[in-house]
Amino acid sequence: MNFLFPLFAVLIWSVNAIVSKVSAEAIDPAAISFYRWLLALLVLTPFALPGVWRLRRQILQLWWKLLILGLLGMVLYQSLAYYAAHSVTALFIGILNALIPLLTVLISLFLLRLAPTLGIVIGGLLSFGGLVWLVSQGNPQQLLSHGLGKGELMMFAASTSYALYGVLTRRWAIPLPNWQSLYVQILFGVLLLTPNFLMATDVSLNLHNIPLVLFAGIPASIIAPFLWIQGVQRLGASTTSIFMNLAPIFTAIIAVLFLHESLRSYHYIGGSITLFGVILAQRLRTPLLRGKKAVEPESAGVTKKG
Repeated sequence: MNFLFPLFAVLIWSVNAIVSKVSAEAIDPAAISFYRWLLALLVLTPFALPGVWRLRRQILQLWWKLLILGLLGMVLYQSLAYYAAHSVTALFIGILNALIPLLTVLISLFLLRLAPTLGIVIGGLLSFGGLVWLVSQGNPQQLLSHGLGKGELMMFAASTSYALYGVLTRRWAIPLPNWQSLYVQILFGVLLLTPNFLMATDVSLNLHNIPLVLFAGIPASIIAPFLWIQGVQRLGASTTSIFMNLAPIFTAIIAVLFLHESLRSYHYIGGSITLFGVILAQRLRTPLLRGKKAVEPESAGVTKKG
């Protein structure tokens, strides 16, 4: 039954992709970004703050690393996704989120100085081709003529930001308990999100957007990370990471059923090629260079998602 932990975590994150899309018409992106992490901070405070206070000296030495992680994971990743949701579908958000493990290992090649594998090279090329087919809606020539849209670029930047978050988490190996580290990152995230929140024209809460904030702030920001960490502890990072590949499938099903988004042939073709490339990059670990340590799935460092 241990597989249920990462399975439900991925399901929650998939639903949150739908929440991101729905929020585009219900609340300002600056508002939901701020309210989401403020709510998570308030809920975690009774449990995490005592430990944070006991570890305050270590935290003061590491504050700049926690600030950068908060910027990447709490501010840029989800904020960009909320803005992107104004012009891209939930299906596209789900597929771009599925790219995070691949982007993570690609960044690991440079920041962790790990050797590339055959799977990364072939999988990266396949995923790139699948994305081109997806974004161009099956007409790559059109993409060359018109380029990427603002929403697509924002979503790609969001996924890259979170991949970098995972790699830095792995590289720095911050010597703090998970929840205390996450709490301080969220605190920095709220502080960084405040200026944009104050400049937003309408940050009002109502019956339509409060449920969105509640879901993003508690299940997606607290419960899902807890379930994912439990999965890693019980199954190992390598096995647990495989479940992330279910995210675009779950997102597609939910988007079709509840948002009535249409699945076109380019979704099937581009999405399948992209996902196959990600899986290949994760599982085919034959090193390209002899005597070098290949990138392992554990290097992904993915412990939470927006």
